[in-house]
Amino acid sequence: MNRSVLVGAGIVVAAAALLAFLFAREDAPAPSAGHGLRAITFVTDWKAQAEQGGFYQAKAMGFYEEAGLDVTIRQGGPGVNVPQLIAAGAVDMGMGSNSFIPLNTIAAGAEIKAVMASFQKDPQVLITHPREDIQSIADMKGKPIMIADATISAFWVWLRAKYGFEDTQIRKYTFNLAPFLSDPEAIQQGYLSSEPYLIERQGGFKPQVFLLSDYGYPGYGAFVLAPDSLIEEEPEVVQAFVDATIKGWISYLYDDPAPGNALILEDNPEMSEDVLAQAVEKLLAYGIVDSGETAELGIGAMSDERWKEFFELMAREGIYDPALDYKKAYTLHFINNGYGRDYQRGLGE
Repeated sequence: MNRSVLVGAGIVVAAAALLAFLFAREDAPAPSAGHGLRAITFVTDWKAQAEQGGFYQAKAMGFYEEAGLDVTIRQGGPGVNVPQLIAAGAVDMGMGSNSFIPLNTIAAGAEIKAVMASFQKDPQVLITHPREDIQSIADMKGKPIMIADATISAFWVWLRAKYGFEDTQIRKYTFNLAPFLSDPEAIQQGYLSSEPYLIERQGGFKPQVFLLSDYGYPGYGAFVLAPDSLIEEEPEVVQAFVDATIKGWISYLYDDPAPGNALILEDNPEMSEDVLAQAVEKLLAYGIVDSGETAELGIGAMSDERWKEFFELMAREGIYDPALDYKKAYTLHFINNGYGRDYQRGLGE
């Protein structure tokens, strides 16, 4: 699944305002709060899919309303820059795909923070055909790998630092599976719940899938982003959204995802039930949402230690100025309190 990695050189107010105007024209008018609810417009990072299931489930199950919020979810897609929309005031909150997004945002001068991480593991993967000579990521050193242009300044940096990969290995990935399917020696990047399933369906074989996070890649994913102004002026609104979203993820993964999936299919008719079903299976099987720090801190968790590890690695590799105050990119105020564990236990009874 294509994900935007970089915000750009800067967030220019005029450009952001124009983007906000165009975005508003594409959708229904902004909602007005009813029944005493606080209206919130939340934009996702891509077209509606299972990777946003917790948000859609929270909407479908009424968790946002129970928390005092009237939430409108707007799906993203190509050309939708979530931080710019937030900075321009076109939406109240939004979704950040990976750990680069909050850091790029503050590097560009915007006052926006990650307030929770829906994904403990970034779902980026490397994929090969079944082959005996590759049993780990380390075995790929020196071999051609198809990656997208944006990846060169993203997780490829980690692959170079940890495994000694070299830029001479890079081959261009254009999100067309044909080159991979036709070459048994091919290696390419992918998104856990997207390319592997499409390869299996189109190619008739089960590919080898290597989840970067299982090899130590420290990035989070699927952040909730909020402007500093909302965090400072209405922290109770941010907390209500975070808590309801956590309940949404628990319900989506451990109860019945059908209510959330119905809204996903409504927003994105190109999506299909089989794609949603396999994506939910992978989110569970690989511990994308619920693993590691969530055992103690609860779903949505983040830690200073992991943020420090990610930033310092990228700064050493020249992606960020080492003097950047990376802690402005996130806050732990609304998470790490174990919220939702009682609800999760209740589902199992």
